[in-house]
Amino acid sequence: MARILITSAIPYINGIKHLGNLIGSQLPADLYARYQRGRGNEVMFLCATDEHGTPAELAAAKAGQPVAEYCAEMHGVQSDIAQRFGLSFDHFGRSSSEQNHRLTQHFAGRLAEAGLIREVVEKQVYSNADGRFLPDRYIEGTCPNCGYERARGDQCENCTKQLDPTDLIEPRSAVSGSTDLEVRETKHLYLCQSAMKDRLDAWIDSKADWPVLTTSIAKKWLHDGDGLQDRGITRDLDWGIPVKKGDEDWPGMEDKVFYVWFDAPIEYIACAREWADANGKSDADWERWWRTDKGADDVRYVQFMGKDNVPFHTLSFPATILGSGEPWKLVDHLKSFNYLNYDGGQFSTSQGRGVFMDQALDILPADYWRWWLLSHAPESSDSEFTWEKFQQSVNKDLADVLGNFVSRITKFCRSKFGEAVPEGGEYGPQEQALIEELTRRVRAYEGHMEAMEVRKSAQELRAIWVAGNEYLQAAAPWSTFKEDPEKAAAQVRLGLNLIRLYAVLSAPFIPHSAARMLDAMNTTDDGWPEDVAAALSALPAGQGFTVPDVLFAKITDDQREDWQARFAGTRD
Repeated sequence: MARILITSAIPYINGIKHLGNLIGSQLPADLYARYQRGRGNEVMFLCATDEHGTPAELAAAKAGQPVAEYCAEMHGVQSDIAQRFGLSFDHFGRSSSEQNHRLTQHFAGRLAEAGLIREVVEKQVYSNADGRFLPDRYIEGTCPNCGYERARGDQCENCTKQLDPTDLIEPRSAVSGSTDLEVRETKHLYLCQSAMKDRLDAWIDSKADWPVLTTSIAKKWLHDGDGLQDRGITRDLDWGIPVKKGDEDWPGMEDKVFYVWFDAPIEYIACAREWADANGKSDADWERWWRTDKGADDVRYVQFMGKDNVPFHTLSFPATILGSGEPWKLVDHLKSFNYLNYDGGQFSTSQGRGVFMDQALDILPADYWRWWLLSHAPESSDSEFTWEKFQQSVNKDLADVLGNFVSRITKFCRSKFGEAVPEGGEYGPQEQALIEELTRRVRAYEGHMEAMEVRKSAQELRAIWVAGNEYLQAAAPWSTFKEDPEKAAAQVRLGLNLIRLYAVLSAPFIPHSAARMLDAMNTTDDGWPEDVAAALSALPAGQGFTVPDVLFAKITDDQREDWQARFAGTRD
């Protein structure tokens, strides 16, 4: 049994996430976690809300709430939506947790002892109207690289270029909108990433199986221009983890907090500690996942994230772990995704553009969205959500192929044999040919899932569904029954066993529907089909079943047009 640690990029606390956020990290991570559990492996799947930094403060101010209260409320909202989407986290933590406070301060102390933190007197933007320094994300303006008018002071979300606030054209305060800004001196701590450049370079070179998207972004940051730069890890904010050197105060840093990009990845580790504390576990229970001297040396650690998060997870977070000099587990595989665009433009949380997770669930059950998003995952390039594509995929893949198969075979069996798996007859050449085809396809499906090739996995799963439909069409038990009821019984028995097989194989993609299929077959046997022939005899003759309600309702043209109009603008 393998041990697999999985983390997905932790979502900002500032509101409900859109479908682009979902497919960029959490959903493919859940697919992989569910698959690995299905294969009998031990999985620890962790995620959390990212609660520090300017997005939290700005969102809380807009909501008219104290920031701590806002974060607690939104964590509950995000946790509930994640659960309804079937995201099977072992723990969904909070970066504001006491565990993350202690661990972040611990890492800072270790890095300081290693000589990898330096104090820098720098110039920062001060807003006279707001009476405060403005951290990077509190400043908006026009991007000098692409001309995007709502670029932030740390990064342009349109072209992903890293920026300094002073780079922006016509900068303004994101708090008040004031342009009455001036530059003042302030002192901050910097992580000496440049000193780690060669170690990081060699480490990335050792990851031959990483996606090209991941390594190309990391290499660009390492080598373009002046190469990897030291990065500020503190901010002039009230909300955040107070700057400390381990347990000790840090002279000159009394009113500062750690920068969100320093503490957020550390939450992956702290989240495991939160899981242990919440479930009455010991330190040894979480350390065996994260400390290579405490059992994590045999753990395979996989991260999932959108491409905008790659630099922080391939460079900054590894620099923190390596620089600490302690035996923490480093990521083994980093699966990154391009962007999912929305109907000719971009999804945007800040602009409320697109379909958001709560809205999606108000329209249709989670599995409809899970299937479309995963089968159209933006792996090799950006992909685009359109309502036409969504309707077509749901209707053809889910309703016409899988749903139709389940409906036809169960209803036919009920009409001719009753609501029990029929006995009699033997599997013949047609059935053996199907078993051989399914064996090849199941092994191919496993290969794609192991390699985290999301789209290819979906295509192979659909082909497995199609094979059952083609068999049913060719075998035509409704015709066979007239001449040879025994042979028809064997054909139907195989068809009912296919439903159980499909439920097991489909569970990582469409868990709620898979559970309904198993329930309809009156079985809890969700064992993986290591032997496909044996799996197709798992339901014995005489076992009762029920005809399920329609698994997937088709999307009508009227529904599609209504939704397209409803989500054409921006969210309030």
